[in-house]
Amino acid sequence: MSQDKTQYKTIKITLVKSLIGRLKAHKACAAGLGLRKIRQTIDVIATPENMGMVNRIKYLLKFEG
Repeated sequence: MSQDKTQYKTIKITLVKSLIGRLKAHKACAAGLGLRKIRQTIDVIATPENMGMVNRIKYLLKFEG
């Protein structure tokens, strides 16, 4: 069964620190979320997958629910 994406809320995340010199896995998490530049803000759906990526790189982000 596919889950309906409307049941999840969205969160606003902003990249506040540089990705230069970070672990390859952390760079991949930022890319997976769609973050490329410092101070870029995006809205992502708060799925468990996205929240796992946010939790992994939370020291690079500012986010609000």
